[in-house]
Amino acid sequence: MNTKKLKIGWFSFSCCEDSTIMFTELLNDHFDEWAKLVEFKHIRVLKSRNVLEDIDVAFIEGAITSESEEKEVKKIRAVSKRVVTIGSCATTGLPSGQRNQFDADTQASIQFLLDRFAQSEKVRSVPEVIQVDDKVPGCPMNEQKFLSVLNKYLEEFGVCTPKT
Repeated sequence: MNTKKLKIGWFSFSCCEDSTIMFTELLNDHFDEWAKLVEFKHIRVLKSRNVLEDIDVAFIEGAITSESEEKEVKKIRAVSKRVVTIGSCATTGLPSGQRNQFDADTQASIQFLLDRFAQSEKVRSVPEVIQVDDKVPGCPMNEQKFLSVLNKYLEEFGVCTPKT
């Protein structure tokens, strides 16, 4: 029996976290299977003790909206062998980045909020900040695409053989 596990992290930035909800729902169907195959190194929605090191695959949901988020996503990239964007905000920056298209008057009217919460001038997708290896689109994420990407990395990292 193979005891190797895929070390994953699940990270969430500026978004509605609908894909995180879908992921936790997927655990209802796959927990017994994944418990044998996956080690959750970092996943705040499930664990209080998280580790940001030695991650095989980092799944990142949400757009990057501040300097602190930019620094954090760069740390994630540095400790992860693969990075996968999850959902529309991480992949394209939208809909979180709608404020990038605001006219000057609207932008001026929200500037106090941007300042108060130390937000960047522009909202960026994860690929605008770091290199990514895969993308799972959708709002929320496309469930079948996520399962396909997860299975791809289970195989790539030698955790299990492909399903036939």
